Amino acid sequence: MQAGESEPLVWVNGVRGAAIDPRDRGLAFGDGLFETMRYGSAGIALLDYHMLRLAEGASRLRIGLDVAVVREEVAGVLAAIRAELPEGVLKLVLTRGIGPRGYKVAPGLLPTRVLTASPLPANPPGWSSEGVSVRFCDMRMGANPFLAGIKHLNRLEQVLARLEWDDPGIAEGLLADARGRIVEGVSTNLFVVSGGRLLTPVIDSCGVAGVMRQYLIQNAQSILGHSVEVTACERGMLAGARELFLCNSVVGIWPVSRLGEKTIPVGTMTRKVRDHVARLFAA
Repeated sequence: MQAGESEPLVWVNGVRGAAIDPRDRGLAFGDGLFETMRYGSAGIALLDYHMLRLAEGASRLRIGLDVAVVREEVAGVLAAIRAELPEGVLKLVLTRGIGPRGYKVAPGLLPTRVLTASPLPANPPGWSSEGVSVRFCDMRMGANPFLAGIKHLNRLEQVLARLEWDDPGIAEGLLADARGRIVEGVSTNLFVVSGGRLLTPVIDSCGVAGVMRQYLIQNAQSILGHSVEVTACERGMLAGARELFLCNSVVGIWPVSRLGEKTIPVGTMTRKVRDHVARLFAA
């Protein structure tokens, strides 16, 4: 911590300021999951979606999880920081726990829970209203259907993809799988408006099924009068798209106004979804 910085808002297994054991399997192997949750005066937006994804991920990785304990800790942290940081981002990391060296999982491990509170990201306000510039990444995502969708701790593909550019005018990069199909943004999910249809890439072999993506899939009919089609997204589909937008549970909706050399208008569907999500965050 640098001089002048305040104590980080970190809780480990419910204890503020506690340290993480260097033997933790989350550090050694990325053996765990995480959720990044936006909160405000009314609590966490889409909390139920976050908890459902966390529970699914824990089930797949065979990590013991008591969702009630996690919810109680989250509520306690939010109450503790309300005066200090009334709105921001709460990151929850769940690992398999502390174990001996080696890949073999010792019996009886107790999961580690880490909660970190941070301010909201200071993105330019124009990114939500006027749209963002996006590039295609050279990085390709490896296929692993068993891990596809869940938000596990192994994010080296995203780290390396984000290293591909440092232009502050480019907000996001799009990642493809080994076959060249577009899967997601580095930290967002993608929606495409084309031919009157609302599409989003399938998450079947790699990628993260974001909670905002899931919310929009389930609620697009009531928001827009259009259901979402989950489909394989070839790169050529984006060339003919009328609208593109990105989403996640922290930034909400980013219209895509430029993809490579292509300029894209911020269209009607995108504006409706963006305004709906802004109200969701404000509720």
